[in-house]
Amino acid sequence: MKPLPDYRPRFSGCGRLKDKVAIITGGDSGIGRACSVLFAREGANIVIVYLEEDKDARTTQELVEREGREALLLKGDVRSFSFCSTSVKRTLSKFGQIDVLVNNAAEQHSVGKLTDISPQQLEKTFQTNVFSYFFMTQAVLPHLKRGSTIVNTTSVTAYRGSEHLIDYSATRGAIVSFTRSLAKALASDGIRVNGVAPGPIWTPLIPASFRKKDVSKFGQDTTMGRAGQPYEVATSHLFLACEESSYMTGQILHPNGGEILNT
Repeated sequence: MKPLPDYRPRFSGCGRLKDKVAIITGGDSGIGRACSVLFAREGANIVIVYLEEDKDARTTQELVEREGREALLLKGDVRSFSFCSTSVKRTLSKFGQIDVLVNNAAEQHSVGKLTDISPQQLEKTFQTNVFSYFFMTQAVLPHLKRGSTIVNTTSVTAYRGSEHLIDYSATRGAIVSFTRSLAKALASDGIRVNGVAPGPIWTPLIPASFRKKDVSKFGQDTTMGRAGQPYEVATSHLFLACEESSYMTGQILHPNGGEILNT
């Protein structure tokens, strides 16, 4: 990618996640990498769950370790409940606790019209973008405690739609409802659940999803006239993961370059 996505934290850490353990799905690159590094700077040990990009995952692991924290790499498919369950067991074996879950893994496929979406694509997109959030949360939940947090990555498309990402937008809308419902279900347990709905963010998902001519103009239609960088989203995840957002649950933050949404 040219330029490379910018994941680098901008400020010194102040221990907002000191000695916490965070599981981040899709943590090897993009928003997931930015969250991994930022959370580590704030004192957390990180579990990086990723599908197959070993090189990216090792790079993120090294970045976490430069922040003075540990990173556990877990390679596998979050569409599988068995893998999610195993990931939780390995996390507990390594660190003995889980304090934060960031559901972030996702995929998208740009298509010209609804009838171009094959049954196979529809099923896969929902499995990755919705089922995995359910599966990972179900696996983690018995091990969370009062004060634990869950942060779900959704998208601006959940609110305004996208004519070329109809199935993806539908999954992101499902995650908004999942977040709001789960927040109500877990409030009495002292577990907060919130979400982040990024606008156009410069991640490896973009050139992998769109035509070259569209990639060159990516993000220029925002109020700020540019795409956002992963670090500009990770700060929202951090806020929702730590005690600074202690009076927020069932809410969605919108780092989207200035788009006004009826939320």
